[in-house]
Amino acid sequence: MKCYIVDAFAERLFEGNPAAVCVLDEWISAELMQNIAIENNLSETAFVVKQDNEYKLRWFTPGGEIDLCGHATLASAFVITAYYEPFMDIVQFQTMSGMLVVEKQENLFEMTFPSQTPAPCPLTEEMVDALDIKPVEAYLGRDLMLVLEDEKAVQNATPDFLKL
Repeated sequence: MKCYIVDAFAERLFEGNPAAVCVLDEWISAELMQNIAIENNLSETAFVVKQDNEYKLRWFTPGGEIDLCGHATLASAFVITAYYEPFMDIVQFQTMSGMLVVEKQENLFEMTFPSQTPAPCPLTEEMVDALDIKPVEAYLGRDLMLVLEDEKAVQNATPDFLKL
C-alpha cells in the first residue's frame, strides 16, 4: 500500500490541514485501517480503493471510523489526479455519506458537501454546565451545535473542553 501525507488548504509545505491518504488495491480489515490511523496520528486517514470508474473512500480518525471528512476527500482527489490518473478532472467517491464528487480546476479542487440539516433539540443542564453560559438554542445533526446570544457571548465563553 502507498500512503501519502497531504496538506489541504495550504499554499506551502507544513501548512493547512494534513490528512493521510492510503491507496489500496483491495480493502483491508477495518481493524487494520484503524491501527494505521492510530499510527499516523493525524485527524484523518483516508483509505481509497478503485472500483470500476469510481473510487470507494473511507475515513478513520485515531478514535474510529467517521462518515464524512472534507479535507481528507480533497487530499484523496489530489493524490489520485497527481499520481494515478493525471488526466482525470472529476473524481467520484462512493462513501458512507453517499456520492461525493471532487472537480479539479487547474491546481484547485472543489467539492460540494451533502446537506445534513440539523434538528432542534432541547437544552440540557450538561450543555449549560460545559459552556458555562446558557445557549439560546441547540441543534443536533452529525454534531451538536449551540447558538449563543451574540458574537460577544461567543468571544467571552469559557467552555470546559473536557465536559464538551
